[in-house]
Amino acid sequence: MPDLTDKKTAEEIPAQRTAPAAAKPEKARSLGSDAWHDLRRKPIFVISALLILLLVVIAIAPGLFTSVDPRAGDLRLHYLTKPNYSHFFQADWFGYDLQGRSIYARVIYGARASVVVGICVTAGVTIVGGLTGMLAGYFGGWADTIISRVTDIFFGIPLLLGALVILNAFTSRTVWSVVFALVALGWTQMTRVMRGSVITVKQADFVTAAKALGAGTGRILFKHILPNAIAPVIVVATISLGGYIATEATLSFLGIGLQDPTISWGIDINSAQKVIRTAPFALFFPAGMLSLTVLAFIMLGDAVRDALDPKLR
Repeated sequence: MPDLTDKKTAEEIPAQRTAPAAAKPEKARSLGSDAWHDLRRKPIFVISALLILLLVVIAIAPGLFTSVDPRAGDLRLHYLTKPNYSHFFQADWFGYDLQGRSIYARVIYGARASVVVGICVTAGVTIVGGLTGMLAGYFGGWADTIISRVTDIFFGIPLLLGALVILNAFTSRTVWSVVFALVALGWTQMTRVMRGSVITVKQADFVTAAKALGAGTGRILFKHILPNAIAPVIVVATISLGGYIATEATLSFLGIGLQDPTISWGIDINSAQKVIRTAPFALFFPAGMLSLTVLAFIMLGDAVRDALDPKLR
């Protein structure tokens, strides 16, 4: 009699069911990647970033947007010649100034001075203010006292008035003299922001652990404290960049900033105020470009602040 126990039919074999694969946990994002994830979805960031990108391209390669010499004047074509708004990207698109120079060409070439001043001043005050604030916040004691008192002294000097005094000492005022004057007086805000951020970060457990493991001061400052304390400084720097561009234009408008042959929106605004009643377009276009640039950087700064500050999410 056959052993039926050795014969197993398909119906007697239980179906093996594979367990569903466990879902992989989502990888935790860093502060930078998390901020970028939020920024990409903000229309205000996209618009401001595109405007700034266009401005940078204009500053780097103005010849892509006009072939007209911005310094070439023709007295036959003066400010009484009305703009021809149908001549896109042509010399007479925005009209002519008092010396018969193309306003459109000068608006295009004037972007370079503003972008260079804004970026260089922002980089300078961020480096100087960031280092001094980091030293004051981390070491405390007499170092904090000395740096804070020096900061208070410089903070009491109005930026515009102090820049006027410093620039008067230069016989030739170029982009770099304006950058020097603004950096020499503008680092104080960054120092205060960085100092407060470092004081908060240095009390964290990972800093205490790094000290217990014997990490040097330089490693603690630049590997542990700086990456976690830099976010407020980035926000302030982004917003301040537009302010420095406006300050440069104000100095040039007052006749104490950039000088010819440098092309600046502030210089053009100064010359256009003489004919504001008869030719308002001579003032409108450089002033409008300046306002649009400052607005773009302020919008970018607001978007970055919202992305980096968890309280505003």
